[in-house]
Amino acid sequence: MTDPTLALTLELLRRPSLTPEDAGCQEILLDRLQKIGFVGEHMPFGAVSNLWARRGLNGPLLVFAGHTDVVPTGPLDAWQSPPFAPCVHEGRLYGRGAADMKGSLAAMVVACERFYARHPQARGSVAFLITSDEEGQAVDGTVRVVEQLRQRQITPDWCIVGEPSSDQRLGDTIKVGRRGSLNGVLKVLGRQGHVAYPQRADNPIHRALPALTELTQEVWDHGNADFPATSLQISNLHAGTGANNVIPGAIDVVFNFRFSTEIDADRLRQRTEAILDRHGLRYELQWSLSGLPFLTSAGPLRQAVIDSVVACLGEAPLCSTAGGTSDGRFIATLGTQVVELGPVNHSIHQIDEHVTVADLDALARVYEDILQRLIA
Repeated sequence: MTDPTLALTLELLRRPSLTPEDAGCQEILLDRLQKIGFVGEHMPFGAVSNLWARRGLNGPLLVFAGHTDVVPTGPLDAWQSPPFAPCVHEGRLYGRGAADMKGSLAAMVVACERFYARHPQARGSVAFLITSDEEGQAVDGTVRVVEQLRQRQITPDWCIVGEPSSDQRLGDTIKVGRRGSLNGVLKVLGRQGHVAYPQRADNPIHRALPALTELTQEVWDHGNADFPATSLQISNLHAGTGANNVIPGAIDVVFNFRFSTEIDADRLRQRTEAILDRHGLRYELQWSLSGLPFLTSAGPLRQAVIDSVVACLGEAPLCSTAGGTSDGRFIATLGTQVVELGPVNHSIHQIDEHVTVADLDALARVYEDILQRLIA
C-alpha cells in the first residue's frame, strides 16, 4: 500500500506547474482539505494562483505556507526520467518540485488529515497559504495574500513554511529567520572613443573599478548572534561595443546586498552612494528591495518545532538564518512567528531533483506533532 504522503506528492509532481503556473495543484490540495472541514478561497492576481484555506475561527492560528510553482526543468534529456513523470528509484522520489516544495505541501495536508481525525475539536485554527508565484517575480503571490489578511485584520500567530531547510538529513536544520535582500542596478557613464586616443574619451570601466573594489571590501557590519555579517556581491557586469578598439560609453553593474538586522536598507543605499560620489563618478543607480530581514526568537513556535523534530527524528535541529530569501519574509510583516522546516535541499533547482521517500512520511509526522503541541 502506497504511503499517503508519497501518493499525494506523486499526484502533485505530475502537474507541470512551471512558475507562475499552478497547473491544478491547488485544486488537488483544496479538495483534500475541504474533506476535513477547511473552507477555501481562491485569490488570483494576474497570472498567479493563490489559495487561502482555513479550518476554525478561534485562536491561536497556525498557518502552513508553501508554493506549487517550480523552476524550469533544464534540458529534458539530462534527466534520468521525465521531470513531470515522477518515479521512485532506490528509495528516492525523482521529479521537478519533489524537494522544492510539493513534498512538503503533501506532508502538511496529510498531517492535518491525521491530526483532525484524532482531534476533531481542536482548540485553535489551521490555515494554508499557497501560491504559484514563489519561484518567479514574487509580486502577485504571498505578498498579495498577506495584504488581504492585513486588510481583514487576520494575524496568524505562527507560520510554518515548507521550504527545504534540511542540509544533510531531514530536520537537521530549521530556518528561524532570513537576511534582507537589496538589489542595485548601476550604470557608470563615460564617453565613447577610440582606444588609440584615450585623451578624447572617458573610460567608465577604469573609473568604476576603484569604486567597485572599495564596495566589495567595505565592512558593512559585523553581524550578530543570529545573522552573519552583511555582504555585497556583484552578480553581473557588462561593458563594451563588441569591438576591441572602442572605449565604451558606459558600464552596467548589477549587485546584491544580503543584510542582517544590524543595518537597514536606507543606510546601505546612503553608504553605497557616498562611495560612488567620493570617486567622482557620473552614474545612474536603481534600487529594489526584495525583502527585509526577519527573526523568530525563542518562543512557542520555535520551541514546538525543535521539540517535534527531537521527538520524531531523534536529534535537535540547528537554528539558522543562512540561505536565500523565502516567502516567510512577507508573512513575518504581520507580526507572525515564522519557521521554515522541509526536506533536504541538496538537489533543489537541479537536474534529477529528488527526496528520500522515507522522509516524506517522516516530515508529515513532524508536522502533525507540531499541531499536537500548538493547537490540540
